Amino acid sequence: MTGIRWYLLFEKLMIFGFFLCLDAFLYVFTLLPLRVLLALLHLFTLPCCGLRGSLLLQPAQVCDILKGLIMVLCYSMMHYVDYSMMYHLIRGQSVIKLYIIYNMLEVADRLFSSFGQDILDALYWTATEPKERKRDSIGVIPHFIMAVFYVFLHAILIMVQASTLNVAFNSHNKSLLTIMMSNNFVEIKGSVFKKFEKNNLFQMSNSDIKERFTNYVLLLIVCLRNMEQFSWNPDHLWVLLPDVFMVIASEIAVDIIKHAFITKFNEITADVYSEYRASLAFDLVSSRQKNACTDYSDSVARRMGFIPLPLAVLLIRVVMSSVNVQGALSYSCLLLFYLGMVTLKVLNSIVLLGKSCVYVKRANMEDKLFERPSTAAPGKTPSRTRKTSRCTAPSGDPWSERSPSSPSCTFTAQPTPTASPTLRPETVPPPPTTSTTPASPPIPEPDPDTLTPSPSATPEQKEEEGMEGTELKHRTPKKDLLDVDRFTICGNRID
Repeated sequence: MTGIRWYLLFEKLMIFGFFLCLDAFLYVFTLLPLRVLLALLHLFTLPCCGLRGSLLLQPAQVCDILKGLIMVLCYSMMHYVDYSMMYHLIRGQSVIKLYIIYNMLEVADRLFSSFGQDILDALYWTATEPKERKRDSIGVIPHFIMAVFYVFLHAILIMVQASTLNVAFNSHNKSLLTIMMSNNFVEIKGSVFKKFEKNNLFQMSNSDIKERFTNYVLLLIVCLRNMEQFSWNPDHLWVLLPDVFMVIASEIAVDIIKHAFITKFNEITADVYSEYRASLAFDLVSSRQKNACTDYSDSVARRMGFIPLPLAVLLIRVVMSSVNVQGALSYSCLLLFYLGMVTLKVLNSIVLLGKSCVYVKRANMEDKLFERPSTAAPGKTPSRTRKTSRCTAPSGDPWSERSPSSPSCTFTAQPTPTASPTLRPETVPPPPTTSTTPASPPIPEPDPDTLTPSPSATPEQKEEEGMEGTELKHRTPKKDLLDVDRFTICGNRID
């Protein structure tokens, strides 16, 4: 029963993380185009409405337009890369050389993902930096060029991975596919007999979630290319499905064996996977608040190393080259398919938000959500704190703030000191120490970091009630997770 419980907790974490990646991936195809159009519409209609002393575009709208420009430019550059030529070039290589190339591509993909989000964050920060502040960076245009070339090179790298996997599927003796699958079991040798702490296991779990999702997208690209070569003959799909299931089964089996032995040798309990899931849920819920300091897609990229832009560019390139859209009926089907993806994205976001609230409550992490985000951690510098809480959220019409063109910005809101969700116990003035109740027993001197309890409470009652009962008397009513803004399921709001 212990093994079954461990497996269930592990798979729940993997499934929850998979849907987190799916939500961030679908956002690029569904809501990002709408938000870019609304931002451009706001820019073009601004002369008619008047400036009114405000900026041309809000910081979140600038980030939306930059993401849209990166997608368009990288897609245009991908047209100069011939997928068929790359496939035949890879097919002409020997099996051993392809095995080495595939291993090098996996290492390069992890390296690209490690600093790719830093490049995008540098671009967003430079583009939305306040004008009155002296610029210490090299400028928006060089950062934008670096971001475009990063996304383009990462998309080419993933295309080579997909081409290598396609060659393995189409080889006659399936030797390359067998070698690539056996490469997954090499991970067990490299990780099982090492000492792992909980933080290291959390990083490995996030990496495995990202790897699973990326492999599913690569398998989708391989199936699309093969079906296009056979004129979308459904009989050929049944030929591909056994190999697809074999690759997926080997990936799942390797993850189970690897994590099972790591938790056994390092004496880590199975409950740690529930803690990991609660941590991912906390990232999701905190990014849905009104004064969120980071966008949800950036939280996923930071936590799991999953950057959806290169993968989305490649998938759009493959779909556009594999599917021929002509006539009014084809465009109608394309519109219905887009509406279906939007519906799937919104439903997935709603379910994820509800599940995340449940996981955060079970882990007793609810109070951390309503702390003031402007308070810096002990290890952070003041400049970093200013950087992560730059964008303002003016108090105006709530429906205008809940516009569907909400930002996808790394820095989206800055809580004002007068409108903080809750007050810390240190900032609340202590109540008077004089008591009006007659003949009450003497109360011990309270700790300065806590609030003074009710004078009628005895020491035994204080122990039973704990710190939670004493704090509730002298602060604003406790917020619930139901106060999380549900209008941000499509991304954070526009300021």
